[in-house]
Amino acid sequence: MSLLRVALTGGIATGKSYVLARFRSHRVPTVDADAIARAVVRAGQPASTEIRDRFGDTVFGSNGELDRQRLAKRVFDNGDERMALEAIVHPHVRAAIDEWFAEVDADGSARFAVADIPLLFETGRQSQFDRIVVTACPKELQLDRLMTRDKISSADAQKRIAAQLSTADKLAGADFAVQTGGSYAETDTQIDEIVATLNRSGVT
Repeated sequence: MSLLRVALTGGIATGKSYVLARFRSHRVPTVDADAIARAVVRAGQPASTEIRDRFGDTVFGSNGELDRQRLAKRVFDNGDERMALEAIVHPHVRAAIDEWFAEVDADGSARFAVADIPLLFETGRQSQFDRIVVTACPKELQLDRLMTRDKISSADAQKRIAAQLSTADKLAGADFAVQTGGSYAETDTQIDEIVATLNRSGVT
């Protein structure tokens, strides 16, 4: 029986990190696409060189590392620039995640493994996974969480939320939904049920 490839996704500030940690507490192998994205742009990595070639030295610090905040400001409101950045970074992240799944599969000790991929639907990668878990919460709570977490205004938070596919659209493509608007115990119960279901599933 082959390893089930599970993607965890959802809108910004809808609780993905907590849900991923809960999966990990069940000893489920997990990987975070954002962490991989940070790793592949470190100085000396191919993606770092490609970004310098495309965006210039101004988005790098004196230590040679990418200034992520400066780059984010440059690309956020510029669709062409953002697409150029994604075209550089996403293939490296995708390759690293595929390699990770292959390693987990070869190990043979897990029935399924979970990759946290925030932009799963936006990048059209949903068909590459056997199951999809989507986190969701009320819009007002999402907005409040984002403002508090990133210390930004309501307008900026709304802009970031609007830049992603809507939660409703993501839920439409989900095999499992985790509603994170309640207590931690309520969220945990949902995840525990998903873990039990996935452990009974398999891909032949």
